[in-house]
Amino acid sequence: MVSLPIPHSTVQTKVTRCADTARAGDSDEPRESHAGKGVLSWSLKVSQVGGDLLKFLKLEELVLSANRIKEVDAANLPPMLKVLELYGNELSSTECLCAHPPPGLQHLGLGQNQLRSPSESRYLTASHWPNLVSLDLGFNDLTDLRAMVAALRSLGRLRLLVLQGNPLALLPHYRGFTVDSLARLCVLDDVTVSPHERHQFRGLGQQGDLLPQDAQLVVTVGNIRGVVDSSVLDPEPGPKGPFVAYSYYVTYDFLGGEDGEASEHGGVLAEVVKPRSSAQLLGEELAEDLAEESLASVETTEQKSESSVVSGCSAARPPFSASGEELGKLRPRMDPRLCPSPGTVPFSTDHKPWANVIACNYEAQHSIRDLGLLKGFLLAGTTVTIMEEKAATCLQILSWPVVTPPVDSPQGAKKGKGEDDKKKKEKDRKDWKGKAEEPPQERKASHKKREAPKELCQDPPTLQALGSGLVALEPLLAGEAVVSTVCNFGVIRTPESDRLTFARDSKIKKGAKKEKTKSAAPIFESDYQPEQLTVEVEIQLGQVRSVEEALRAVANQARAE
Repeated sequence: MVSLPIPHSTVQTKVTRCADTARAGDSDEPRESHAGKGVLSWSLKVSQVGGDLLKFLKLEELVLSANRIKEVDAANLPPMLKVLELYGNELSSTECLCAHPPPGLQHLGLGQNQLRSPSESRYLTASHWPNLVSLDLGFNDLTDLRAMVAALRSLGRLRLLVLQGNPLALLPHYRGFTVDSLARLCVLDDVTVSPHERHQFRGLGQQGDLLPQDAQLVVTVGNIRGVVDSSVLDPEPGPKGPFVAYSYYVTYDFLGGEDGEASEHGGVLAEVVKPRSSAQLLGEELAEDLAEESLASVETTEQKSESSVVSGCSAARPPFSASGEELGKLRPRMDPRLCPSPGTVPFSTDHKPWANVIACNYEAQHSIRDLGLLKGFLLAGTTVTIMEEKAATCLQILSWPVVTPPVDSPQGAKKGKGEDDKKKKEKDRKDWKGKAEEPPQERKASHKKREAPKELCQDPPTLQALGSGLVALEPLLAGEAVVSTVCNFGVIRTPESDRLTFARDSKIKKGAKKEKTKSAAPIFESDYQPEQLTVEVEIQLGQVRSVEEALRAVANQARAE
């Protein structure tokens, strides 16, 4: 650790040098305040403050920002000091400043340090800082709002306060609770406290024990534009397939539970949406019909066939008793860009079919208890990805089972079989009678069921990331309530793909007028530019606007529990 006590000659120069020399532009020279009351600014990666400052009894302003100071011995500070700025250092506690603090200090700037202990509030009381008017604790790691506000109540002269950038400022009731608790406060986080705001939050400071200690964030995903219709690039399927279906959705990573599962952590209310089975996208009615026919054919046989004919599919769907390795082969092939950041889990919107404008209509609320972890996540941002899922399905035709002719048993084994044969004949007679009474249509249907069974066979879904990018969430730490953006991933369409899509759509619209078709054709001129791939994303930090809204949230939480 570098220890550089401030040289006496440098301090002497900074305090006594005349103002016109300072205005000459020499950045290493000091600035002088009025009537010999100096201003000392020092930034050379200093790690400690020596006792040489005590020689300047009239020094009122000391700026030691952007250094490497981890501890300040308050006994080395000038007694007449009114302004002390220690921004951008490595202070982990303010305890060192409370041994012999300057009694007349009016402004204390401790922003962008490493203050995180819950006990920090004990060192920010009137017993240590009786004349403090302005306090800046912004962008530290303080998490206990109630303890901090309780300590700041004792500062009777405090008028300006900065707490934004701390995890505690992410709570929904942060501003209202602070404003109502500190009645003399004029400015909070560089925003003036108006009389109307005080009226809106009157009484909220007395509800500290009831207020939830979770941060609330709402993620909204709007429209996707500029997606290429991949289905027009595939060949026409044969009678047995493969039948290909495409679906599109958006993924983003967000904080999960302690074990990485959102469902096991009470702080995350949104549900992790996993990729759906492709059978839902490939004709559920066809799948049900084929399953019924296959089940009926199996029930009419006593033995299973050992041979089957597979056509048009790369792999058959395993039975429900398949091993874990076989089932693992059917998991979607994941794009490496889908891997979430450490400590986060992926969330996704519902799967949607292709459209020129795909409306996701997605909204999820996330409730996070660990405020320190949330601050780190907001600093890192979230990755938003537009996904394409391709699912291929084909028909698998099974051969009829080979029925083995009955083998005559030895004479000695026919003991007591006469009664069994008799019962069997009666049962066959009843079955024959029942079939004779069946209407012709039912007999025809039962005969149809004896056709060779068919089974739906599907390949593992293939996932492809069409576009991926980082959404910066740091503005939520700096006091913004909403981060709203349109993620632009460039152009992935081509004029040729758009032309094929247009041709396909015009064939589907049989009743369309010729005038409409002609008017749509000029979009494919030489200067035609396909639409860019974009998605609308919004992340909103929950904030209560009145005491009624805060109490309503408390009541809703109580009912949910």
